[in-house]
Amino acid sequence: MNEQPALDGMPERLFACTPHRLETWLDCPKKYRYTYIDIPKPPRGGPWGHTSMGSAIHNALREWFTLDISERTSERGGELVTKHWRSEGFRDQEQSDRYKFRAQNWVRNYLAEIDPEFEPRGLERTVSTTTERLSLSGRVDRIDERDGELVIVDYKTGKRPPDSAETGGSLALAIYALAAERTLRTRCRTVELHHLPSETKSVYHHDDASLARHISRAERIAQEALTATATNTFPATPGALCAYCDYARICTDADRPPAQPWAGLDEN
Repeated sequence: MNEQPALDGMPERLFACTPHRLETWLDCPKKYRYTYIDIPKPPRGGPWGHTSMGSAIHNALREWFTLDISERTSERGGELVTKHWRSEGFRDQEQSDRYKFRAQNWVRNYLAEIDPEFEPRGLERTVSTTTERLSLSGRVDRIDERDGELVIVDYKTGKRPPDSAETGGSLALAIYALAAERTLRTRCRTVELHHLPSETKSVYHHDDASLARHISRAERIAQEALTATATNTFPATPGALCAYCDYARICTDADRPPAQPWAGLDEN
């Protein structure tokens, strides 16, 4: 797709993007260039322990809902964590085993509160929508249907439980809500972050105005990225995120050394 700004008098092509692409621009324009513009793409760093753990948990929860109802037990959820576990990004096997045990308990406790007969409307479902300027798409962890409306469910495994301000302020969740409504033709205004470590859920109910604000924000971010692409201007944003950037080893603007692959894990 041509990512140059539209010429005067010419129709503007829709800019195809995901929430991750927009958030990458906000994190650091130089990282955006490495990720989406440069050809060939520069080498990335190795896997992260917290990413390996999160992936195993997400895959286990997705597969659990595809099992026969008789197999949907909390213990089976723990077994699925083992099935999907990878040790990449951990300091050693002892650390990997310790976090696998922790992840199994999180999944067991979470699934113990789920009705095994409940059937989500979507699992790892790709949804999409368009605005006047954007073609937006993304993959949602889970889409529920409750009382005739869709609910976006996103699993979180990080150190800190989210609050309603974070949930309502999430650009990704707002885009998922609009895209799910467009794709599945069912109203969607509620978004939820399910934080497995703390066994908490953060819920936010959007209205038309709040969703419109998020779309306006997405269009502003996209325009900034398009202008940068046209002018080849991608300044770095040095800061704490540099240590966790996949390109920290090659970026001359990083203001701190790359973190160890297991640094994102909660050792408490």
